Amino acid sequence: MAGLLALSRAIDRANEFIGKSVSWLILLAILVSAANAVIRKIFDVSSNAWLELQWYLFGAAFMLAAAYTLKQNEHIRIDVVYGLFSRRVQHWIDLFGHLLFLMPFVTLMVIYFVPYVSLSFRSGEMSNNSGGLIIWPAKAILLVGFFLLALQGISEIIKKIAIMRGDMDDPNPFISAHEQAELEAKALADEVRS
Repeated sequence: MAGLLALSRAIDRANEFIGKSVSWLILLAILVSAANAVIRKIFDVSSNAWLELQWYLFGAAFMLAAAYTLKQNEHIRIDVVYGLFSRRVQHWIDLFGHLLFLMPFVTLMVIYFVPYVSLSFRSGEMSNNSGGLIIWPAKAILLVGFFLLALQGISEIIKKIAIMRGDMDDPNPFISAHEQAELEAKALADEVRS
């Protein structure tokens, strides 16, 4: 189990670095969007390439940070139902969810995206929009994003098994929305007092 936990830590570090790094793409997308809007309004000039660049940047941030979001346990789930169960049952739900839903989905996506990206790259596929960008980088970002998500899924499965066996502490203990609100209110009250 020690070797698997080392692999899990390596995957976590890589996805954390990538997830935090790509957050800057959102700012860049906003700047491109603002510059494009200003140029369009002032000079009555527009470019499909700039619009597509915005989409590429936002898509890259979203796809490349998906694995980091999973690592941080921030993906959406139905906490109202999830919170009714003991933490042990929650771990089983997470494990089965990763094994039966996440991993088959991301595996299929990676398998299908490899030829999809390869064909796009070899053909030099361009946007259908006049003056648009080449398409393969956006498709490659999808492939990389799903690959990183698959790796993080493996890491999460390893950690769930280790937690359930007692080989490690739970890095993301579940806190209900009500408990989270109480903690935030207490922290805010403490901050106001000091």
